[in-house]
Amino acid sequence: MTKAVKPPAQTRRPHQVVTLIYDQLCSFEFGIIAEIFGQKRPELGAPLYELRSVSLEGTSLRASGGLQVSPTSPPEALDEADIIIIPGWRDLDDPVPEGYIKAVQDAHARGVRIMTICTGVYVLAAAGLLAGKTATTHWRYACHLSDKYPDIKVDCNALYVQEGNILTSAGSAAGIDACLHLVRSDYGAKIVNSVARRLVMHAHRQGDQAQYIEQPILKNGQTHRLSALMEHVRENLAANHNIESLAAEAGMSVRTFQRRFADQTGLPAMKWVTQERVRQAQILLETTERSVNEISEEVGFGNPEALRYHFRQSLSISPASFRKRFLRDAA
Repeated sequence: MTKAVKPPAQTRRPHQVVTLIYDQLCSFEFGIIAEIFGQKRPELGAPLYELRSVSLEGTSLRASGGLQVSPTSPPEALDEADIIIIPGWRDLDDPVPEGYIKAVQDAHARGVRIMTICTGVYVLAAAGLLAGKTATTHWRYACHLSDKYPDIKVDCNALYVQEGNILTSAGSAAGIDACLHLVRSDYGAKIVNSVARRLVMHAHRQGDQAQYIEQPILKNGQTHRLSALMEHVRENLAANHNIESLAAEAGMSVRTFQRRFADQTGLPAMKWVTQERVRQAQILLETTERSVNEISEEVGFGNPEALRYHFRQSLSISPASFRKRFLRDAA
């Protein structure tokens, strides 16, 4: 039986999440938001978030797939929001109504965190909130966004980009990653891992991971062998892994292994191992009192200097600063 994970002691109300809905709403992206921020999670004890939806276009709206949707709260709920999330906008060239522009401008001025999924970035772009900032969207629309709003630095590869209180994400699946990034920022590794387990997915992909991987269909048995290998590495990070040992574990020649691993993951095998070590180090820094030296040994870096180097390369922060930040956020 899985042991229940308790959230940090809360001294205030759950974070208030408000999602904007509108005619021709993307129902899948709205579903992502509802699943992560609107589900009851009795295994976590106290609620983490309270989700509401708001429309500035009336109370009976059409969503994709022929669904009818209605807001749960009046527009005034935006005034109480801690986080506002905008699903993909209905059409790239459809002007954003002035009411939505003013709503996000006012929220941004109050310091509210604002997140977009896919083409929801067009709402923030129309509001002028991304001028001079880096943002992302689905790779199919990146050039259009850049041409329409040349003052935005569009990262067409990132899964999500955080600029202060603004978080933009790529296509629908990247919206899940961005939502989990918010949960992780609010509550840390244990809680986001619990939420991700209910979604039957890994807790966190780095925002700068490639959106799109050209992935050929693998022959029977290849996917299983690589998946089994990856799970073996995660369970044995302290081992002295190298290309030769990984290829042998997968039952492939070195050359075949390198090619097939990159085809499936989009990463060289040893870079993936380093990412897994950094990810486990993050969790240990957040959830244990072990020293950096102990953690470096446990995740396979061997010495604290190597851990510090790869941690900074991946996250642009030192392990000590990372631990201090999440201890502060938990408090």
